Amino acid sequence: MIEGNVTKSVLITGCSSGIGLAVAEGLSARGWQTFASARQPEDVEKLNAMGLNGLLLDVCDSRSIRAAVAEVLDRTNGTLDALCNNAGYGQPGAVEDLSREALREQFETNVFGTHELTSLVLPVMRRQRQGRIVFISSLLGYVALPYRGAYNASKYALEGLADTLRLELRGTGISVSLIEPGPIRSRFRANAYLAFQRNIDPVRSLHAAQYATMERRFKTKGSVSIFTRGVGTVRAKVVHALENPHPHARYPVTIPAYLFDFLRRFLPGRALDRILWEVGEAERR
Repeated sequence: MIEGNVTKSVLITGCSSGIGLAVAEGLSARGWQTFASARQPEDVEKLNAMGLNGLLLDVCDSRSIRAAVAEVLDRTNGTLDALCNNAGYGQPGAVEDLSREALREQFETNVFGTHELTSLVLPVMRRQRQGRIVFISSLLGYVALPYRGAYNASKYALEGLADTLRLELRGTGISVSLIEPGPIRSRFRANAYLAFQRNIDPVRSLHAAQYATMERRFKTKGSVSIFTRGVGTVRAKVVHALENPHPHARYPVTIPAYLFDFLRRFLPGRALDRILWEVGEAERR
């Protein structure tokens, strides 16, 4: 993005595919100096070939985070106008089947690494007296679905950090926005299935029957909700959060995100639980 002959810069995490890649391509097309990061060297090469300033960044590795930020600042003369925290994945499984290690792994990626990266760029934005920080959350950051306890918990935590940070940055010129998508077409389901295979033993679980249904759905190509939308719907909200003079605190994306945001405000807890259970059951059929 060019304002007053100055090109604005943005660092985006998790750009190997899906939402991160779409956001990187969209912002680059709009004139932003886009630093698109990924964990794997081959993905960084692909991003460079696309002209997106590919950057190696693993949010689970503190040294990788520090090295990536240092490289960005070296290439921007010490400035950074925006950060889009997108890197993340979903760990399926019943809460009682989650090991401490699996839960920690979920939080390392979705919360701890995101927090560390954000904290590292904040002094830069404070010196500039301006900046935009975007967190890609989920509708599961404010309502919970069964068999997604690790992911639900990580997104609830992320929303708590973002809301607190927005209050603490009041008056600094730095804005903080949450993007809260519902179902989006991406590699999210494929990555979730890999996490399920890595950390859940479905055979010995009391939830074996539910897991069998989940696995059939994971393996069924095209098995998505009628409400599923493309990554462009998320990109549009990110653009607004980064470019509008008055960015919103929250951006629900897709009909389910708006619907559950409404229902949680007005339904009694038991009624909302019943609906969420039925939605979870429908997804496992």
